Amino acid sequence: MLETERLRLRKMQMSDVSKLMEIFSDHVAMKYYPSTKTVDEARNWVRWTIEHERKYGVSLWIVELKETGEFLGQCGLMFQEVEGKRELEVGYLFARRVWGNGYATEAAEACRNYAINHLLVPRVISLIDVYNEPSIRVAERIGMKRCKKILKWNKKVWIYRYEP
Repeated sequence: MLETERLRLRKMQMSDVSKLMEIFSDHVAMKYYPSTKTVDEARNWVRWTIEHERKYGVSLWIVELKETGEFLGQCGLMFQEVEGKRELEVGYLFARRVWGNGYATEAAEACRNYAINHLLVPRVISLIDVYNEPSIRVAERIGMKRCKKILKWNKKVWIYRYEP
């Protein structure tokens, strides 16, 4: 799908469930999500992601180191309903063992650029838990600006927006 200097983003497959469980079973990595996921829930997540890709041509993608193929996390573009409008969201979630290496920023920037330059959307957003400082920093590093606080998924989230 996409490549950066260090990363390859590729379509998710059912065989990625075991890799994703590194993140989905980690209470720290999943702190800002409703809960961790079981293997069955991870399978459903991958099915849902594959279906999103089939319907819209974008989705969350598996992020790997280009040089070694090592699994790092997921990042991509998902459609979200926000205040009655359909918005394209840049989303990211990485394995805790690779936090602090700039992978989320690099992958999110590649997704932002793909959305703006190839899909020709006028803007992208990120919906971020108001307490999730690391994700807020990623959004800010890729040029997103905080717009407003909303209630979504039964919690307060910031809408971050990038409009070139």
